Amino acid sequence: MQKKMNIKKGDTVIVIAGNSKGQQGRVLEVLRKNDRAIVEGVNMLSKHTKADKNAPQGGIIKREGSIHVSNLMLLDPTSGKPTRIGRRLDANGKLVRYAKKSGEEIK
Repeated sequence: MQKKMNIKKGDTVIVIAGNSKGQQGRVLEVLRKNDRAIVEGVNMLSKHTKADKNAPQGGIIKREGSIHVSNLMLLDPTSGKPTRIGRRLDANGKLVRYAKKSGEEIK
């Protein structure tokens, strides 16, 4: 059984702990198995690559590293401030996420 994750691909989040604290970005990928997420422009790592057919020069490539989801907080769609996430049934009986700070549904 897979774990429930409050953060999904495409959400805008802010980092609340760690070296990248205060930075915000869009979630590119969620790694459910490890409870981690990759956020655009946050936790940049330098990867040293060897020259090959695709990259004849080789060199150092900057890319995003993963961050544990406990260090991320979703930004409220109305105010743009960090908020916790809740789940509730909508009018159609479907479970939806909502921002606890404003009560607004998260799409």
